[in-house]
Amino acid sequence: MSLLVITGANEGGKSTFLRSVGPAQLMTQSGVFVSAESFTADVRDRLITHGRREEDPEMVSGKLDEELARMSAIADRLTPDGMILLNESFAATDERAGSEIARQVIRALTESGVKILCVTHLFALAHSIHEQPQDHAFFLRAQRLPDGRRTFRLIKGDPLPTSHGEDLYEQVFDTPARPEPVRTTPGI
Repeated sequence: MSLLVITGANEGGKSTFLRSVGPAQLMTQSGVFVSAESFTADVRDRLITHGRREEDPEMVSGKLDEELARMSAIADRLTPDGMILLNESFAATDERAGSEIARQVIRALTESGVKILCVTHLFALAHSIHEQPQDHAFFLRAQRLPDGRRTFRLIKGDPLPTSHGEDLYEQVFDTPARPEPVRTTPGI
């Protein structure tokens, strides 16, 4: 497997999982025990991360420009034996454009031998990768129970067209994300 795509519910543990993989990879390659029930990894000569950054008030260009510039610099440093952890990359633009940019970057990197772990809410991206006949991709999804609770477990699963953001809305605002329509009496 050269590509792991992780999708699923907001606040389901996707980014936390990704943040745990980097240190585990480095510990394994250093011969140090990894604090996990089990962990298997191949040796990579580089481990690089790419994700969204907070808005920089001194930024002279937009967030997407900044993301693309960082990705270009990363691509220049990656080797075929490298690994990259992508956390919500290219979400600074609309779904269509972000998905297309990410799809092309991922394709180029996997074709060159780079191993990729990708957390994304871009359904168009995850779905398009899932629909391609390939043996190199694996899909995990943050588990969400029918009542909306998160288990903070990743399960094997196809990408879904929702990240269940309405669950968080209802939790924060203590009101349904889709309120009942207001009924009015005609003539009033």
